[in-house]
Amino acid sequence: MRSRRLLLSALVVLTASASACRKSQAQGTASPADCILVEDGWGPDGTVPITVDVVAEGLEVPWGVAFLPGGDALVTERPGRVRLLRGGALQPQPVATLPIARSSEGGLLGIAAHPDFATNRQFYLYVTTEADGTAQNRVERWTLSPEGTSATFERVILGGIPSAKYHDGGRLRFGPDGMLYVGTGDSREPDLSQDPASTAGKLLRVTPEGAIPQDNPFPGSPAFLLGVRNTQGFDWKDASTLYLTDHGPSGETMRRAHDEVNVVKAGDNLGWPGIYSCETQTGRITPSLTFDDAMPPGGAAVYTGSAIPEWKDSLLVGTLASRHLHRVVFDAQSPNRVAKHEVYLRGTYGRLRDVLMGPDGHLYVTTSNCDGRGDCGPRKDLLLRIRR
Repeated sequence: MRSRRLLLSALVVLTASASACRKSQAQGTASPADCILVEDGWGPDGTVPITVDVVAEGLEVPWGVAFLPGGDALVTERPGRVRLLRGGALQPQPVATLPIARSSEGGLLGIAAHPDFATNRQFYLYVTTEADGTAQNRVERWTLSPEGTSATFERVILGGIPSAKYHDGGRLRFGPDGMLYVGTGDSREPDLSQDPASTAGKLLRVTPEGAIPQDNPFPGSPAFLLGVRNTQGFDWKDASTLYLTDHGPSGETMRRAHDEVNVVKAGDNLGWPGIYSCETQTGRITPSLTFDDAMPPGGAAVYTGSAIPEWKDSLLVGTLASRHLHRVVFDAQSPNRVAKHEVYLRGTYGRLRDVLMGPDGHLYVTTSNCDGRGDCGPRKDLLLRIRR
């Protein structure tokens, strides 16, 4: 059955029409209808001076970070631990340890604090676990103790998200509308990305209680976007527009690479597995930026601070195999068009996973060098702060 699905997906891809995408070895200004395809490398080195501080070390695959009122932060480690960062120091004992179903890309992944955390102390975790004899991904809600050093499981908010060795998604973010957004992967079943009844290969949107909002674009479904392969990064340009990164294929549909940066709205379809790279198809979103070589992208955040004014409103994306921080600047007059893009921290800190803004107005980045695909040195993985 799976082979048949892959064959059908390949036939769809081969019949998709190719767009008039502009190919580039570095960067440039695209017309509104263009998709920038970077054929060689990732782009030029960035010219804005920055300073990098190591906030914490000794972590093991820190996948997500949630900053809390009062200055603490919770950090998830993919092997199943929630860690506490207090006063700039990583506390030795985990806040919680979760049983996980181990896989190459699954485990304890995303984390998000409830918008009303100051009063209810609730936070959310995306975890790969055993349920009904099989591995699945799910979103759980936990409550942090008053002293902040332990946490208790409350309940499953959203369960039954398909899991596989690869393509588990995992990013959690609360949107400006107060809803919880959940990035999922296609669980190595590409056609599930196009099925609104499946939670795989989507950006999902639910209430803090796990209910389906009445204004979701697909009635009765938590799906907010379709056609996603494996997203680990998204953030809001404004109240109705998101930037979303997605992993390109690694052999499915007889194609590889072409990771994406997309500009999307509710109900959009990113096209996987029907199209990739700069291809177009009616009713599908063509990315604003894609690459011939595999990055692939980790977390993503819009820079909203003032410490590095040149970065204001830029999208910053962590990358894994290409081991750098990617800055994407969109055209102010044509919001779907990339004006320029550039590379920071090229090969400096290794694989970069989560990227997010902190309450202090600085950008924070986690490394992912202890995930079996990087160089896990004596300091293990790091939490970095980027400033002027």
